[in-house]
Amino acid sequence: MGLRGEAAIVGAAQYKPEKYATAPQMFHLEQVADLAARALEDAGLKASDLDGLVINGPQFHEASVFVPAMAAEYLGIEVNFAEVVDLGGCTSVGMIWRAAAAIELGLCEAVLCVIPMRMAPFAPNEDPAWMAQAMRFGGHSTAFGAPEAEFDLPYGHLGQNTGYAMIAQRYAAQYGYDQAAMAKIAVDQRTNAQYNPEAMFCGKPLSIEDVLGSKMVADPLHVLEIVMPVAGGAAVIVTSKEVAARSRNRPAFVKGFGERLSFKSPSYAKDMTVTPLAEAARRAFAMAGVKPGDMDAAQIYDCYTITVLLSLEDAGFCPKGEGMRFVRENDLTWKGNFPLNTHGGQLSFGQSGSAGGMSQVIEAFDQIAGNAGARQLKRCDQVFVSGTGGVMSEQGALILQGG
Repeated sequence: MGLRGEAAIVGAAQYKPEKYATAPQMFHLEQVADLAARALEDAGLKASDLDGLVINGPQFHEASVFVPAMAAEYLGIEVNFAEVVDLGGCTSVGMIWRAAAAIELGLCEAVLCVIPMRMAPFAPNEDPAWMAQAMRFGGHSTAFGAPEAEFDLPYGHLGQNTGYAMIAQRYAAQYGYDQAAMAKIAVDQRTNAQYNPEAMFCGKPLSIEDVLGSKMVADPLHVLEIVMPVAGGAAVIVTSKEVAARSRNRPAFVKGFGERLSFKSPSYAKDMTVTPLAEAARRAFAMAGVKPGDMDAAQIYDCYTITVLLSLEDAGFCPKGEGMRFVRENDLTWKGNFPLNTHGGQLSFGQSGSAGGMSQVIEAFDQIAGNAGARQLKRCDQVFVSGTGGVMSEQGALILQGG
């Protein structure tokens, strides 16, 4: 059971990552319309072609409920399928397979998947300080009754850094830890970013010594192993094969997917060294009828270097416990034998909130479509894409194939 692989990504758009202090402020509805127009232009389609909408909900500025209806109204479209996805960094991957499934069910023909993540203007009586306060706890809930508010936060486990460092520490205790190999993940991705003019760190090369000499934020994670939050936003258009046939780009068909949510806090993980991606990737590869070795590239969610390492292992690109050897022995740049995060990854492209994961989806599409510019792979027909939300809490995988 699963997808037939008859729905495809045909167009995409994303804002160039910028620092929050200098990025233009736009209402989220404005961003939805702007990103939709850009993605439709890329696909060679019109707004009237859209009859489905998938959008993010919890961080949407102008509404906390009825978000798809408000967005559809603003776009001037009527849709037969609408969805709100709340999976943090896995949101983008989750959006794509839901859109593909709706299309294959015959609910719709063309779906806009969109996540606006530039800051919206503050109201006259609104205090900007609330944002800094909200970010203090990362993805953890401080609400009365939340288990993590009672059992995690009082003991210093707050924000994302501590959780990922805890996972890295556990991995080190079980399998050992080569900090130079971990730094190489960031360095190879930074090399890729030098060929991507849209990347936040384009023009700023990086060495292993730079990473190891950078500030230790949460042992063993250095600051240059941690993603930089930026303002941005992204959108893709997913269509039926019939609509894809008249689109402008080579389509990237959604052949397989998997999704797995195992816990909210890693404090409750059965084994912190085995992530939910293990099951999600297994399902995705099985559905598509392919193996990890068949992939021409991997676009793996990379909020931290430890996320990449565990994802490489759990997706099946190397055995458990051998990720650092794999990194040492392979060239992860776009010129290498294992192209990984060829746009620079979020570590060097920038992470625009829950839209950050869409950069991996869009890079996979661009590589398949032949639109990756100076970093274009000589051959790219099949790409593995992953998404990660929370602290390895909610993960998803896609297998995209060129049509």
